Amino acid sequence: MELAEKRYEQWLAQQGLEPELRTELDTMQSDAEKITDAFYRDLEFGTAGLRGVLGAGTNRMNVYVIRRATQAVAQYLNETDLPKTVAIGHDSRIKSDVFAREAAAVFAANGITAYLYPRLEPVPALSFAVRHLHCGLGVCVTASHNPAEYNGYKATGGVGGLYKHSTNFPCLTGDGCRIAAEHGVLLEHMDYFSSAKTMDFDAALAAGSIRYIPDGVLDAFVDAVYAQRVGSGEGIANLKLVYTPLNGAGLECVKKLTQKLGIRNMTIVKEQEQPDGHFPTCPYPNPEIRQAMELGLQYCDRVRPDILIGTDPDCDRCGTAVPDGKGGY
Repeated sequence: MELAEKRYEQWLAQQGLEPELRTELDTMQSDAEKITDAFYRDLEFGTAGLRGVLGAGTNRMNVYVIRRATQAVAQYLNETDLPKTVAIGHDSRIKSDVFAREAAAVFAANGITAYLYPRLEPVPALSFAVRHLHCGLGVCVTASHNPAEYNGYKATGGVGGLYKHSTNFPCLTGDGCRIAAEHGVLLEHMDYFSSAKTMDFDAALAAGSIRYIPDGVLDAFVDAVYAQRVGSGEGIANLKLVYTPLNGAGLECVKKLTQKLGIRNMTIVKEQEQPDGHFPTCPYPNPEIRQAMELGLQYCDRVRPDILIGTDPDCDRCGTAVPDGKGGY
């Protein structure tokens, strides 16, 4: 409690704090429980990176947490023999695009070239870009299938195979796999407001320190996925498919892939087609639960497809439904 209050007062006294975070701090001033929850700990790197509720505080996801985490990752990268380049992606969650730009600006300020997807793309597309562009690391801003109030920060290993016994990343697996950092080691001595280097995004873009990932990289990713297909493809033109991206990042790549596969009869769940970080149609956007797929199942009752496929917001997991032989799915 004492630590949380001390941190709260430090944030409250910070000059130039983002207005919406300032407002949130002001509203919690007389609520000790909210202060404690927001400040009693730091978000820590786990096997899926950082993940937390959006808002003001050290136990929340905000631009200061993003900058601090990115500074730590940048310092790690600059201490290795890995290429001083990083690929960055984001999904449809609230502030994902903002956090991705913030991360790119911190990398650029640390002498690291940041390749940024110009629009939301799936986590697998980011992992592919890390390898395709021969980057040292990759970062994706996403909270996967968590509820809408969450966001997160996944760091992935880059080219060069397996790295062990690093001071900051004790287990860094190469080739586009996730980084698992030892809790507390990476960030514990870093201040939220003074430790991170940053620079103007547009200036870094003009200088070439930040570069947008060209569409050719995404096309190469789709081609690589297409190359993994099995069977001859006979009869696929007759396949009836219902697909939902659950208001996430999967739509573009899935449409590109189904076109290459020769699927001509695909119905997209309209209410869940466009990116929307509020995920208004389901309790939380996990295609492994029936509630998230309920709209898709309603489409199945009308369209009678051969298969329903749903992908989560960062499009690295899916759920499916097929006819049960009894008139349902």
